[in-house]
Amino acid sequence: MKRRIMLAMVIAVSSCATGTQLARNTVPQDSAIFDLIDREQHRQEHTINLIASENYTSKEVMRASASPLTNKYAEGYAGKRYYAGCEVIDDVERIAIARCKELFNAEHANVQPHAGSQANMAAYFAVLKPGDTILGMSLAEGGHLTHGHPVNFSGSIYNVVQYKVHPETHLLDFDEIEKLALEHKPKLIVCGASAYSRTIDFARFAAIAKKVGALLMADIAHIAGLVAAGLHPSPFPHADIATSTTHKTLRGPRGAIILCKKELAAAVDKAVMPGTQGGPFMNVIAAKAVAFHEALDSSFIRYQEQVIMNAKALAKNLQDKGYDIVAGGTDNHLFIVDLRSKKVSGRATELALQKAGITCSRSCIPFDPAKPWITSGVRFGTPGLTTRGMGVAQMAQVADFVDRAIMQHADEDALNAIKQEVETLCAQFPIYK
Repeated sequence: MKRRIMLAMVIAVSSCATGTQLARNTVPQDSAIFDLIDREQHRQEHTINLIASENYTSKEVMRASASPLTNKYAEGYAGKRYYAGCEVIDDVERIAIARCKELFNAEHANVQPHAGSQANMAAYFAVLKPGDTILGMSLAEGGHLTHGHPVNFSGSIYNVVQYKVHPETHLLDFDEIEKLALEHKPKLIVCGASAYSRTIDFARFAAIAKKVGALLMADIAHIAGLVAAGLHPSPFPHADIATSTTHKTLRGPRGAIILCKKELAAAVDKAVMPGTQGGPFMNVIAAKAVAFHEALDSSFIRYQEQVIMNAKALAKNLQDKGYDIVAGGTDNHLFIVDLRSKKVSGRATELALQKAGITCSRSCIPFDPAKPWITSGVRFGTPGLTTRGMGVAQMAQVADFVDRAIMQHADEDALNAIKQEVETLCAQFPIYK
């Protein structure tokens, strides 16, 4: 009886409180998650990040991403929503679209895709039917899962033919690509890569596509920032469709975009919503708009110039230490190191570098004899280090750390000593001051 009376008193007191008080006072702080967020920020600040697909956004991008826009459902497009109360949201999306089109000189832009894979899926759905033939780059030679790998939806839904790089130069082999296109008559040719360090000739791809009556799609997820800065050839006017993430060299929030020629605009928009997605993440679209604004500033060009200079310097320093670089070097923000001459696998190197305070991703080399989980190479990229303010001089230090960690990959004490030096260097270049 006593318990029931006490419970009734608690309910009575609670009912007198305002909704705001209830929201703030009845839920304890989630220390488990916020402690982990603090730990992750500490990890990022104190490690060297050589993962080519990662970068650090500005505080303004994060502010937009964490804004109240996350509360709004906005299925549909500006002026044609399935929910009321979207008048502000509409303006946010219109600004994001306008800035994206200006940045890439595109006729149409869809800023709603949640991720690069979903952008590619929507692009395929816009122009293909199940069973249609795609000619895409092999994952092992530098392509992406969504370019037709058997374990991916692209390899399950479509008839896929994959092209590789030249076995000796490791460059795109356009003679072989054209031969495959003429033989298989694809409906769509996909170019672009996730692990290719040289300039992509979109005009040459377009000529092949035209010869066989195919559409051309460029996946510029990795090089979007370089394209926006005018430091890599643009896919337009050569490509019919281009897709990209916004969080790599573009230095925005995690998300994606689709660009296309105006005649495909309606099909692309329909393929995104309702074809493959429902409500867009309006907070992320706002953050994309902020990132596009930053990329339209002249300082972004200087940043991308430094990204390339740093990648070239890091590759050259490793070459001088006896490392083999796939394709002989780099024209962009990344390169692949062939580790076979050092008698160590990509997996072992990734683990050793992590212990030394350096993060990277293991990578297959062209025609890799090792299993995909092990690999014979690692992929290095410089967007993150460049965002921190590091330059060519620091690339020499980073190359030294990498070399010592690889050569002493089984020596825990040596790796820990390198980690202390890494932390000292990182302290000189904080991510968020």
